Amino acid sequence: MQRLTLLGCQGVEYPSDYAPALLETFDNKHPGREYVVTFDCPEFTTLCPKTGQPDFGHIFISYIPRQRMVESKSLKLYLFSFRNHGDFHEDCVNIILNDLWELMEPRYLEVRGVFMPRGGISIYPFANRADDDHEELRKLRIAQNFNTDAFLRR
Repeated sequence: MQRLTLLGCQGVEYPSDYAPALLETFDNKHPGREYVVTFDCPEFTTLCPKTGQPDFGHIFISYIPRQRMVESKSLKLYLFSFRNHGDFHEDCVNIILNDLWELMEPRYLEVRGVFMPRGGISIYPFANRADDDHEELRKLRIAQNFNTDAFLRR
């Protein structure tokens, strides 16, 4: 619990740019059991790197933890740090994936972005990573994301 500096802190300042150092972890109390943790982040915003216009999206993060788990308030502040950051939707999803993978070293991790239409086109990037024992799950989830009919029914 000593590693958790943001949880319960009333005077937290919101970052003005991308800040992966905000991410904090706590120990998984059930490291011998495989289970899934999912975060639903419906208010993700970032900036278009070309125009500087805001982009709005919904981020879903799911993972199978190993020893460390991400603390939700630090994740909220980290995602908020993208608000003034300029990257394409696909880049944001992959940056989030990489940062969380390095932070937690989970068994499996996936990040999906469901972005609001811009110019009449919606973008739904999906990225995932897995350890050797979960490589088949990674391949299956990638394949499932090519089925847009199933995605739209979710």
